[in-house]
Amino acid sequence: MKFIINLSRILAGLVFVFSGFVKAIDPMGSAIKFEEYFMAFHTEFFVFLALPLAILLSAFELMIGLNLLARIRMRFTAWLLLLFMTFFLVLTFILALGNPVSDCGCFGDAIKLTNWQTFGKNVIIYIPALIVFFNRKNYKTVAIPFTEWYLTGVNFIFPVLISIFSLIHQPVIDFRPYKPGVNITESMTLPENAPVDQYKTIFIYERNGEKKEFGENNIPWQDSTWKWVETRQTLISKGAVAPIHDFSITRLRGEDITDSVLNDEGYTFLIISHEIEKAGNKPMLTLNNLASRAKELGYKTFCLTASTTDHVEQFTQEFNPAFEICTTDGTTLKTIIRSNPGLMVLHKGTILAKWNYRDAPEPHELDKDFMKTLLRHQNVSSETASVMFIILIAGLFYSLFFMVFIRRE
Repeated sequence: MKFIINLSRILAGLVFVFSGFVKAIDPMGSAIKFEEYFMAFHTEFFVFLALPLAILLSAFELMIGLNLLARIRMRFTAWLLLLFMTFFLVLTFILALGNPVSDCGCFGDAIKLTNWQTFGKNVIIYIPALIVFFNRKNYKTVAIPFTEWYLTGVNFIFPVLISIFSLIHQPVIDFRPYKPGVNITESMTLPENAPVDQYKTIFIYERNGEKKEFGENNIPWQDSTWKWVETRQTLISKGAVAPIHDFSITRLRGEDITDSVLNDEGYTFLIISHEIEKAGNKPMLTLNNLASRAKELGYKTFCLTASTTDHVEQFTQEFNPAFEICTTDGTTLKTIIRSNPGLMVLHKGTILAKWNYRDAPEPHELDKDFMKTLLRHQNVSSETASVMFIILIAGLFYSLFFMVFIRRE
């Protein structure tokens, strides 16, 4: 029995640590998911809470997970665990029934689950959560109360700091389809043998006021007494979806230039601003200076936005940008770069690098070997990701350290 109790604690802890971490490194992605929830449930007036809720959710999840692994404040943690699991068990059941949002976002962009898969996962995790809760008094404390509460606070603040860092820069680990090194054209194409959507077709016919369903193999096409009413199609199995399936660039006058941009032999700079009216003058001035220098060197620069024509015209009149403004789907832009604005560099459709505007190269850096500049900036991002990952591992080990070596007072 003791083995089952500890196994339940460790299993629940690992799930919560993973779930909290993948949300903490991409708080804007979680905020977007919260916005989808608010829109689906017609509570748009809560949209302003999306980002704070995203940060708090990841912090609580990671804190619960680390506390469980380190056996810290088990009575308090067990109550939080049960409340979390009960709430999300009910929520995911409602989502599975109505399917207002296709992906719950419980594991961020790291793992995509359908609503029914998410509900099934929660049912499974609910079992160890109950075991932990009903045995919460049987876990021995590992330190004096002050130390355990101190560690609980550290476990909560740790993911908050990760989220703030990711907001200022970019997610330290990128699970999205628009990662450096990805060729957008190839990612938009499926293999020839890729599975496609399978549908079941039902034909509704009527005779003498009676309606009847027929399959494709028994349509009463030779019996003129039957009159066709309607045709219904039901999805039986979902086919493969290309990793990138919604990327397009359209000029303001309506011309699609996606292919020409992706096939450009040179470097192409894409300023990403899903709401150009909220990008801010200083960030746009920084990127405009970069675009001006890129233009002098023969590189093309486009600004991709989902803003309305009125906002674009107002921005153009006030700013007189050195780049052409084009339109792209807003969700796609938020997926490419979480910041507003940000910068992405392409070469023959391949993503070479992307940054929050704060980390973008300086204009003078384009005068040097540009490929070295890109690699240097990308290496800095990779090093940052590695450092943050090491910090997570260190957090796990320090929890285990206190669990093993600190004795009760």
